[in-house]
Amino acid sequence: MENFAPLLQYLISGLTNGAIYALIALGFGIIYNATTIINFAQGEMVMLGALCAISIYHVAPSLPLAFAGAVVLVTCVGLVFERLALRPVKDPTPIALIIITVGGAVLIKGVAMLIWGKEAYALPPFSGNDPIHLGPATILPQNLWVLGITAISVLALEAFFRLTLVGKAMRACAYNTRAARLVGIAAGRMVQLSFGLSAALGAGAGILIAPLTLGVYDMGTMLGLKGFSAAIIGGLGSLAGGVLGGLVLGVAEALATGFISSGYRDAVAFLLLLLVLFLRPQGLVGGRK
Repeated sequence: MENFAPLLQYLISGLTNGAIYALIALGFGIIYNATTIINFAQGEMVMLGALCAISIYHVAPSLPLAFAGAVVLVTCVGLVFERLALRPVKDPTPIALIIITVGGAVLIKGVAMLIWGKEAYALPPFSGNDPIHLGPATILPQNLWVLGITAISVLALEAFFRLTLVGKAMRACAYNTRAARLVGIAAGRMVQLSFGLSAALGAGAGILIAPLTLGVYDMGTMLGLKGFSAAIIGGLGSLAGGVLGGLVLGVAEALATGFISSGYRDAVAFLLLLLVLFLRPQGLVGGRK
């Protein structure tokens, strides 16, 4: 039992981090389905979610208000980003749009540094810091919030895409944009909605992880890369693939940190990414196409 305790602790830590990666990966997948591009500004939405929630909490110390307010603000940033940076492009090739998202990420990070500085800020946990004992291991209540809200978000997204008219319209645009336009679907509006939805998911991930780490202006860079890796590992554009890729990546990182060295934590993510690209480029869940 004593030998099992560290493994269980690493698994709990890995699943928590993996849930965050899964939320970020879902944001990548939603935009990819709508536009076939990779939005490399997704990590900055995570950072904005954390810092906006912390700022709102300092003004009005209410965690539900901070959570809702930050998600709304970052969703608006995602909508404005698509409207001002991507839609005006006259020759919207995937490479051009991807380069614009990279530039947008740099701009957002710079603006965040001007507003919040380089200091790290803390957000209190949602329900205390007293650990919960699970046999030989312990888990913080915030970890349960991360896992629970991630699961709810995935189920809500699945219901949205399968049961609502707007969700079905977004899926139609992902499958065949020209056919969707012919039946009267506003493809441009669906693209903008995908950016807003992706930004909301990123903001939620940032708010959830802020009590476990700290909110700082450059936190989104590595989180964005990890989320992108999770999306590729699971299968870009697949909801189930994004969740699976995030969990696999989080657990692999935790095991490498615990049993090898924390210095290999980031290397494991990109090693997994390379292995998947070599052996199964479509991802663990993606189809042959």
